[in-house]
Formats: sequence, structure tokens, C-alpha cells
Amino acid sequence: MQMSTPSFHQHFRQLAGMSPLRYQKWLRLNEVRRTMLNEHYDVTTAAYAVGYESLSHFSREYLRMFGESPKRDITRLRKSVGQL
Repeated sequence: MQMSTPSFHQHFRQLAGMSPLRYQKWLRLNEVRRTMLNEHYDVTTAAYAVGYESLSHFSREYLRMFGESPKRDITRLRKSVGQL
């Protein structure tokens, strides 16, 4: 079945609740979060591991997605996991 690009974007947005580009960013940023939390990667290593070439660009996107810096977010998550 063939589908036009605009049609794909519309169907994707209906199913995922976000655009394909935003979903890709969400996946990448969650993978960074997972590797920092579970594999104890530092911010730079985790960002480069998922394909970010600019640490400042990565940090801005992380802040936009999760509402805090990567380091602060992981520190908070580690504390909350430790309390379980």
C-alpha cells in the first residue's frame, strides 16, 4: 500500500499523538535517559551514543522534553529509584 507523505504524517500523529520527528526525538532522548540511569553513562557519552553531534543542542532538546537538565534529571531519578 502506498501512502503520501502528508497522509503518513497525519496517520502517524493520530496514532502516536506526535509528529514522526518529535517521536524520533522522544525515542532518542529516552534512550539517553535509560543509558545514563541504568548503564551509568555520563551525559556526553550518552548523547553521542544516540547520534547527537552537538552537546549544547542535545541539552536544549533534553530540557525541552523533560523540563530539566540531563544531570539534574538523572540525579533526581536515581534518588527516586533508590527510595523504592
